[in-house]
Amino acid sequence: MGRAEVVEYQPGWPARFVELRDAYAAALDRAAVPVTAIEHVGSTAVPGLAAKPVIDVDVVIEADAVEAAVRALERIGFQRSAASGVPERVAFLTPERFRPSNTYVVTAGSLTLRNHVGVRDVLRADAALRDEYGAVKRRAAASAADIDAYLALKSAVLDRVLLRAGLSREDRAAIAEANRAIAARGAQG
Repeated sequence: MGRAEVVEYQPGWPARFVELRDAYAAALDRAAVPVTAIEHVGSTAVPGLAAKPVIDVDVVIEADAVEAAVRALERIGFQRSAASGVPERVAFLTPERFRPSNTYVVTAGSLTLRNHVGVRDVLRADAALRDEYGAVKRRAAASAADIDAYLALKSAVLDRVLLRAGLSREDRAAIAEANRAIAARGAQG
C-alpha cells in the first residue's frame, strides 16, 4: 500500500459532494430504491480539516433495500469491491467519472454509519479537537511508510473523537478491529 496523502481543506469539497449526491440520488430514484439519506462523511466533510483528497459518501438504506441500492449504483458504473468486509456496509470500486471518492451503501442505524456521522459531527462542533486531529493526520502522513502506519498513528486521537461521539468501548473496539482488517486486506494486495 502507498503512503497517505493529506492536504489542507479545499472549499470545493462540499460542492463535489453535492454533485455526487445528486447523481446517486437520481440513480436510486430511477430504480425506485427508498433512500434514508446520502451523507458526506470523512474528513472532507469537516470544514477546516486537513484530509486525504477523497470525498467519502454513505448512501444510507434500510436493510431490506441494500441489494437494490447496490444494483442501482452498479447501473451507473460502480462495482462491488471484493474488499467490503465491514458489517452492514458495501464498498465499491469507483468509476472514473465519480473519482476521487469512496462510496458505501450502509444500513441505517449501523455501527459504520454511527462511526462516520459521529466523527464528522464531533469534529464539526469542536474546532480544537478538529485542529488536533488535523495536525496528527499531517504528521502521520509525513512520517508513515504506508497507509497501515498512517492509520495506527492517528488511532489514539480518533478513539477520543469516537468517545466524544458517544460510542461505547465495545463499539470503539469493533471500529478499531474493522480498521485493522481493512488495512490488512489492503496490504495483501
